[in-house]
Amino acid sequence: MPRWDKSNLPSRHVSVGPKSAPHRAFYYAMGLTDEEVSQPFIGVATTWNEAAPCNITLMRQAQAVKKGVKAAGGTPREFTTITVTDGIAMGHAGMKYSLPSRELIAD
Repeated sequence: MPRWDKSNLPSRHVSVGPKSAPHRAFYYAMGLTDEEVSQPFIGVATTWNEAAPCNITLMRQAQAVKKGVKAAGGTPREFTTITVTDGIAMGHAGMKYSLPSRELIAD
């Protein structure tokens, strides 16, 4: 696989040059190889969680996305973000926060 020119990519700040040695050490500690560190980092956001059936399968979907990123020559980095689960909140005071939470997320 050819080495990437990361001069215009945001990941250059944590993967290229002597100043990035501590960052690369963290990546190596997570099991990344030299080749993976040299590739573009692609963030894969997911809202999977074990709180409701509507979110439980999202981990598998994120894994499929990560396979696609790898196949295209990138290094996927998965992270989770907030989600609102109405099914758990309904029927008690927590439901009062569902719509405001969605509004906050959308903004």
